[in-house]
Amino acid sequence: MKPIPPPRVAVIGGGFSGAFFAAQLAKYSQHPLIITVIEPRAAIGGGVAYSTPDPAHRINVPASRMTLFPETPTDFDDWFRRGGGLETDPEALWTDGAVYPRRAAFARYVKQILERRRHEHPDVTIEHVRDAATAVEPAGATGWRIYLAQGGHLEADITVLATSHPPPGMPALIARNLADDPGVIANPWRPDALDQVAPDDDVLIIGTGLTMADVVASLTHRGHRGAITAFSRRGLLPRGHAKTPVPAPFAWYASHQPPPGLLALLRQVRRQIAETNLPWQSVFDDVRANGQALWRQLGPADRRRFLRHLRVYWDSHRYRIAPQIEKILADKQHDQSLRVLAASLVSARREGEKIGIVVKPRRAPSDQSKSILVDRVVLTTGPAHGTVVNQNPALHSLAARGLLQADALGLGVSVDAQGQVIAQDGASQKTLLVVGPLAREQYGELMGLPQVAAQPNAVAAHVASFLNNRRFPVLKELAIVTTES
Repeated sequence: MKPIPPPRVAVIGGGFSGAFFAAQLAKYSQHPLIITVIEPRAAIGGGVAYSTPDPAHRINVPASRMTLFPETPTDFDDWFRRGGGLETDPEALWTDGAVYPRRAAFARYVKQILERRRHEHPDVTIEHVRDAATAVEPAGATGWRIYLAQGGHLEADITVLATSHPPPGMPALIARNLADDPGVIANPWRPDALDQVAPDDDVLIIGTGLTMADVVASLTHRGHRGAITAFSRRGLLPRGHAKTPVPAPFAWYASHQPPPGLLALLRQVRRQIAETNLPWQSVFDDVRANGQALWRQLGPADRRRFLRHLRVYWDSHRYRIAPQIEKILADKQHDQSLRVLAASLVSARREGEKIGIVVKPRRAPSDQSKSILVDRVVLTTGPAHGTVVNQNPALHSLAARGLLQADALGLGVSVDAQGQVIAQDGASQKTLLVVGPLAREQYGELMGLPQVAAQPNAVAAHVASFLNNRRFPVLKELAIVTTES
């Protein structure tokens, strides 16, 4: 009698969320299992954030806070120091003793976690299919068939969507007049995105968040000498970390019931910042640590209100920059090679060898605008999560069948509390799940560690429990184009 093959879990997307889910599923599984990670990059675990080879790109929090395992919260910091990270990257060590490694180091750390899981759980196979998923459809009673860009397909008992961040959305004026202009860099996350920027080019950056900071740091590392102008509607830069050590962390929200409603919560946070003798970062860190619970307590109207009015302020305080990058921005603002404006885009068009941009400064009269001539325009407006279902072919194929829907807030995909995708008829699908930022409408805080690790870990535990207690129908095994393990 032919032996029954183990069930297969397919993970579409091999960035951090997908890779960590695979590692934790291997840990929790009690039976033989095949975990297939479909990811076009050469290695899994990096994704948009950590696959960057740019030495100017650093993690934005101290390594000691890049917590994956609550029982060993400083594991990454210990791994980096123990492995000679400070010898190869001495600039990672800041003046306060904290370490901010290059992001590629974290990808190597995740890779080692996967290798350790393979060694510890030899009955679980973690394989990497270096390809992209183009469509997903039901197969058999509960399984899924996944079509691949290079041809062929594979079948899985459970499919987990861990797709990467979509590129930034293109402002309407840029899309109308400059969509195909060679001077516009629409996706700054491409490894070669800034290769076309000459040392003396004048650069305009649309957006003033973390990606803008990365672009400025990269250009500085490359020896760029031209003028840089960055603008967004409010001109808010990412904040830095506390400059003085905190004797004890602020801890209130885990043990107290916050006031109901967004406005009351906002007032409480402001009052706590004003009344404590701690840096504002301490209060924010406590809110962030309990962000998922606070998010669940907000009703739909308050969630929309937060996204419309407060999100930009939350992001600039929540997503801080490494002090090395903060210093680069401060130095360039001081020598006036970097200007940061609070303004809105009025017009954009090609003017000979230059790109002409007109912006209206915030709160300026409508007839007072500012004209800027630049050589390059870089879009750093953040991932276009609101259009991800239409942009991503695998998600789009599921939506076309009624098996998936964008969430009501435009943050990603509609899922339930277990991460199970909610179909357009309202039914949760036990064998189709989401890990990572696409699930933010359900969880709220899913864009930074440790939250972005906790959710894949919880979904992995849920899937393992489901697998450990269920016998799956055998799906026909089909050829895979390129497999790397």
